Amino acid sequence: MKDLIEILSHFALVGEVIEIKPLGAGLINDSYKVTTTPPEAPDYVLQRINHTIFTDVEMLQNNFYRVTTHIRHKLEARGETDIDRKVLTLIPTKDHKLYYFDGENYWRVLLFIHHARSYDTVNPQYAYQAGRAFGDFQAMLADIPEELGETIPDFHNMEFRLQQLHEAVAADPAGRVGEVRPLLDAFEQRAHDMCRAERLHREGKLPKRICHCDTKVNNMMFDEQGRVLCVVDLDTVMPSYIFSDFGDFMRTAANTGEEDDRNLDRVNFDMEIFKAFTKGYLETARVFLTDVETDNLPYAATLFPYMQAVRFLTDYINGDTYYKINYPEHNLVRTRAQFKLLQSAEAAGPAMKAYIDECLGR
Repeated sequence: MKDLIEILSHFALVGEVIEIKPLGAGLINDSYKVTTTPPEAPDYVLQRINHTIFTDVEMLQNNFYRVTTHIRHKLEARGETDIDRKVLTLIPTKDHKLYYFDGENYWRVLLFIHHARSYDTVNPQYAYQAGRAFGDFQAMLADIPEELGETIPDFHNMEFRLQQLHEAVAADPAGRVGEVRPLLDAFEQRAHDMCRAERLHREGKLPKRICHCDTKVNNMMFDEQGRVLCVVDLDTVMPSYIFSDFGDFMRTAANTGEEDDRNLDRVNFDMEIFKAFTKGYLETARVFLTDVETDNLPYAATLFPYMQAVRFLTDYINGDTYYKINYPEHNLVRTRAQFKLLQSAEAAGPAMKAYIDECLGR
């Protein structure tokens, strides 16, 4: 705790620190709840930024500040109250920087949001709330004047992910290509269509937006009445296609099985979750979406299980060098589960299109 107090001493905090304890179970950054005295002083969240994933911390923090400042201005213009609970607030260092570097690690401090919680449950109610929240998040950032950087370059670039797969197949470092040839053939059959977003962008038909790029239901904070307060975990906020936020939510939330389910009969695309999220999303995002974007939302729901299956198979062929595995064929099991989800989402394509048309009144 002594070292953490020394780190906190570099930030412009109000009050005296009386307690520091671990907060949450995040997989990327280490987080701590910082309690202060007197009671009217704010509490804080101290985070160690994982600079092995986010290698450009200056860009990361500039993105964070620009996004939260822009959202704050939007909320003020709406006449919202209690804004400190509805957008994350960065606390600067005493020398007016957005982070502190201790010679080894990078640290930042945020205001702690009291009387708020997140949920891991995925049901139609929370899916609808998530849709509204992430659609509103994108809508508020649709006119942000600053250009943001890519905190993880090519994160959702399908052409790049296929290039990685092709390089792995050519090298075949673990001698596994032969056994996965049927999967490779299935991926190649879909490759041209799955790179649709990149082609549409090059043709000038699909814009890049500011997207969250990690749209899990637990990346929202709710108040005590179950209303969404704000979207959190903003490190992956960067320019992308709106498919990133729509499709990635579907991949995780609309899967009736587990990401690494061995029993593929359990893995299917859940249309009730799709409908709930889509209804909420279109209610808040339709103000800025183009026809090309809404027409391709069913494509987005297939793109992300395809992309993740490609990434899992690439890692399996490379000898499991990226994802943590619990047993030798774990990445192959993950690949097959994601491929089953892809097939189920493909079959649901006409129903998805019909529901989107219904929501848009066309």
